Amino acid sequence: MMNEQLIHDWMVSYLSNKLSRDYSDVKTNPAGERKSEFKGHYPDLILGNHGLVLAIMEVETEGTITEQRAGEWKKITGLGAKLILMVPRTSKARVIDLLWKQGIADKASVGSYDINVSMP
Repeated sequence: MMNEQLIHDWMVSYLSNKLSRDYSDVKTNPAGERKSEFKGHYPDLILGNHGLVLAIMEVETEGTITEQRAGEWKKITGLGAKLILMVPRTSKARVIDLLWKQGIADKASVGSYDINVSMP
């Protein structure tokens, strides 16, 4: 689980830097911190331009993809901003299935990441 937290936090940092080119206001809540709030929720990333929140991004790891977490995604989709999920590539189909079960497949976008290590 410790390694998953490391991957999660690294992804939040990486996405924050990468998305700051497209969004003028990128706020993060790394490692359980509650610095940036959006309508009573503390998502991993809050993406905005010109004072408007356009998207909420959640970074998930293998261990955080659960039915309970899908219920949280459903709550977030009702807040008025687009939900973007970043999940491990190998879990993308399972996440899409959870979104369908929650009735929010049309209200969320799913991106994926993969950590690839090549040894000699």
